Amino acid sequence: MKNRDHSLKLEGLVAAQSRLSAGHSILPVLAANRFSVEAGIGGEERVAEVLRKHSFSFNHHIFHDLSPSSNEKFQMDTVSLTPWYGVVLEVKNIGGVLEFKDNPPQLIRTKDDGHKDGFESPVVQLERNRDLLTDWLHCRNIRLPIYGAVVLAYPKQIVAVPPINTKLLFPNLIPSFIRGLPQQGKKLELDTFQWLSAELLQSHQPFIPKPISEAYGIPLKDFKPGVRCGSCGRIGMLKLPRTWFCPFCEATDHLAHERNLREWFLIFKRTITNRECREFLGIDDIQLAKRILTSMDLQSTGTFRNKTYVIKLSDVSKKGNIIIRQ
Repeated sequence: MKNRDHSLKLEGLVAAQSRLSAGHSILPVLAANRFSVEAGIGGEERVAEVLRKHSFSFNHHIFHDLSPSSNEKFQMDTVSLTPWYGVVLEVKNIGGVLEFKDNPPQLIRTKDDGHKDGFESPVVQLERNRDLLTDWLHCRNIRLPIYGAVVLAYPKQIVAVPPINTKLLFPNLIPSFIRGLPQQGKKLELDTFQWLSAELLQSHQPFIPKPISEAYGIPLKDFKPGVRCGSCGRIGMLKLPRTWFCPFCEATDHLAHERNLREWFLIFKRTITNRECREFLGIDDIQLAKRILTSMDLQSTGTFRNKTYVIKLSDVSKKGNIIIRQ
């Protein structure tokens, strides 16, 4: 029913890294967070791959990266819905030796060099999501048992101490786990099941991260402006009539401004003015900047010199990634 959303957080981290000077002090932090996000995405894709290869003999819908709108924001890595029950899967891709602690709830990871890291317990995350999904269903007068499991993305992850009361799975065990759950109690009628699945999908709200400069406290002046070439990844494309030209690889791209303005919204802030557009893209013509901004179907407030353009990133999250070669 639903695949993973495009990760605006990862796209922003990649774009920000490439616009900072090589020795910038924040780069190691951005690199570590980028690695963490990529690892998480990789783990969730592994689960999705396993589920794509299996079929079930009963009605069954799968949602990846689902954030239903409710009084409290929550995000579930994978949700399985059947007419008898729902299943919430919390996916983790953390290397090293893992210990699940219950008092207080915590996940401890020991690296090969003996260094220990502490993380929020995925058991707590799982139980919170189960409760919130149950509440979401109750608001629609639906009563279904919601089961859950923590999934370790790869069998190479070593568990020294498993959680006491929570199912722990590797991806290839998920189909049999779902099949083995009891199909008891009142079953949803097919029409109700289809309606509920559509409601979940319609209720989804993509995750919109803070701009990188705001999230990490990076001054805007630290980022290099200019238009990045989609072919070679270097910054410094020149505006020619009806297109952009890369002086490094001689590629042309008449829509290069769109990709780069997306970087602006992910790195700097959610709004942009005509002047900021000109300074960022490296152009002098006020009318050209106006045409570029209006062509992107952005929302706007104010008039004339006070006009500000705003992007709706919930739409952008459904589109493809910016390719940045490094």
